[in-house]
Amino acid sequence: MSDDGHQQSGHEKVPSRQRRRFPGISSRAYEHPADRSALVALRKLSGFDTVFKALSGLLPERSLRLLFLSDSVRVSDQQFAHLNDMLRDACYILDLEKVPPMYVTQDPQPNAMCIGLDEPIIVVTTGLVELLDEEEMRAVVGHEVGHALSGHSVYRTILLFLTTLALKVAWIPLGNLAIMAIVTALREWFRKSELSADRAGLLVGQDLRASMRGLMKIAGGNHLHEMNVDAFLKQAEEYEAGGDLRDSVLKILNVLPRSHPFTTVRAAELKKWAESRDYQRLMDGHYPRRSEDKDTSVTDSFRESADHYATHVKSSKDPLMKLVTDLAGGAGDLGGRVRRGFSGFASAPPKDRTSKNGTTTDEPPADAPPRDED
Repeated sequence: MSDDGHQQSGHEKVPSRQRRRFPGISSRAYEHPADRSALVALRKLSGFDTVFKALSGLLPERSLRLLFLSDSVRVSDQQFAHLNDMLRDACYILDLEKVPPMYVTQDPQPNAMCIGLDEPIIVVTTGLVELLDEEEMRAVVGHEVGHALSGHSVYRTILLFLTTLALKVAWIPLGNLAIMAIVTALREWFRKSELSADRAGLLVGQDLRASMRGLMKIAGGNHLHEMNVDAFLKQAEEYEAGGDLRDSVLKILNVLPRSHPFTTVRAAELKKWAESRDYQRLMDGHYPRRSEDKDTSVTDSFRESADHYATHVKSSKDPLMKLVTDLAGGAGDLGGRVRRGFSGFASAPPKDRTSKNGTTTDEPPADAPPRDED
């Protein structure tokens, strides 16, 4: 029996320290505003509702469950008992009534996912189980339970199916374009949903350093003695602030094909939330309940998401975001700044020069040496 009163099965590696429980917690308590905004945008995408309804009835979910049942190891009291303890504990902490089935599948690539249309299934790879310690793994299990509580498994399943389908119909130009438009929107939403699930993992593990270590290991392998959390977080700052406008565009292009945000970005986002007043209020027991979900205003959710994006853009150190802020503020010489950004220049615009007749000009003096034009 753990200190919080939750029954454990006696696995010696499961920590007995007390962890706070959140009865009746709504997924709104930990969902990232960008997650909800991206999901709203996804649902507005032309043709998505039609595809969603069609796939909901056509996807072979029973076949999917049989596949894992036949070719993976189902977590239970007899198999991977320590993972079973973590799963039940995570469901207890987040007050998820039905514990989803969990499978361990042979794959050296560290990964975990929550899929399923009618009921969620959690799958973790052997690569992940072997990579993480108990507390790091507890955060991952909480992450996946957070996906289940938020209902993310449905869209994740459709994303997996459409990604496979897009490869099969790549030779059909129009068909592939139509599918890839939805896949791109789904990926954008799923990247944002990962930020929500990271928060759920922290609520379950309640150990920020363990969450950070887990993300570091996913990025750099099992070499903790060679890594440092603070240095890892500085990478995120350098990634956001570094470079010019060309780098900003490359960041967007680099992330488009990914299902997950970059690990340094995830770590920085999670640390920022853990230090926020919202997180502290939640840990003090002040959070939205599921019983209140039906009374939630959609307008308020939109407003919260819009406020988040506005704050993010204003505080961002990314050159492109700074340009957007200046554009919104009516800053002058935006054209010059764009040219300098893409040319790699960071210097200020040339100062006005006053000619002998009193007029101003940006042209250099006649006796000045010629300038190279980029």
